[in-house]
Amino acid sequence: MPEGLIVKALSGYYYVQNSEGGQPVQCRGRGIFKNRGESPLVGDRVLFSETENGEGTVEEILPRFSELIRPQIANADLAVLVFSVVRPELNLLLLDKFLVHTEHARMNALLVFTKMDRIPDDEEGESIRRVVEDARALYSSIGYEVILTSAHEGEGMDKLRQALAGHINMLAGQSGVGKSSLVNALVPGLTLATNEISTKLGRGKHTTRHVELIPLAGGGYMADTPGFSQLDFAELGIDEIGSCFREFRERASTCKFRGCTHTHEPHCAVLQAKEQGEISESRYSHYVGFMTEWKETKRRY
Repeated sequence: MPEGLIVKALSGYYYVQNSEGGQPVQCRGRGIFKNRGESPLVGDRVLFSETENGEGTVEEILPRFSELIRPQIANADLAVLVFSVVRPELNLLLLDKFLVHTEHARMNALLVFTKMDRIPDDEEGESIRRVVEDARALYSSIGYEVILTSAHEGEGMDKLRQALAGHINMLAGQSGVGKSSLVNALVPGLTLATNEISTKLGRGKHTTRHVELIPLAGGGYMADTPGFSQLDFAELGIDEIGSCFREFRERASTCKFRGCTHTHEPHCAVLQAKEQGEISESRYSHYVGFMTEWKETKRRY
């Protein structure tokens, strides 16, 4: 029985790329999956059978090493978090929110700042460049790779291709940051739908409607996923939020109290590090906001 990779799921069909090559096979899933409460996902390694009409059936889902609920994708190992530097402006609060969910999913993250060519050559542009450089320095110091790109000018694209090679990469970011333009630049000949930013609202329309794995020339796949507008912390706990900040996690073991929330406890290593300038004010402020949001979410439910 051949083994393959589900590269697309659409309208009840699973498109399975045979590990031997060729075109993806359009498959249905076995009814037993529904009875078990299981569902094949894009990114699943599966065993499948082929029928006489050229279609097939997904017979077995092989063990997963990761699974995300939103977007629904299995076995992704690198989250490519895409944020534009202009229209919409770089949003570090949302970036930290994405990083919390990425860390919780035990995935590594690559930060890609897009639209570098759109920065104006004036005083406003100089201010934007300072913000971008400060953000790159901050997140690089925490341990994340940050790549500055322009899909239209080709800036940073070779470096990005090298970083993506050999991974199942999950592309994520809010609407209008240029995800589709980035994929179009990475995969010559591919034309994903793109939308201009609404001048009135300052944000784009969703252009991607389903999860699909796009093969990359350097090896690996890119999962172009529907844009996110909101992320919540309903599935997380207080301890988990703290552990999703890398610089907090490194210091938490030396806090005086077990289960320290890093907000008010005496002899808290995280608070001490913040006071000494070793943890950024923005990251800590976002953490406190996320804790508040988690408590409000828990109270509602």
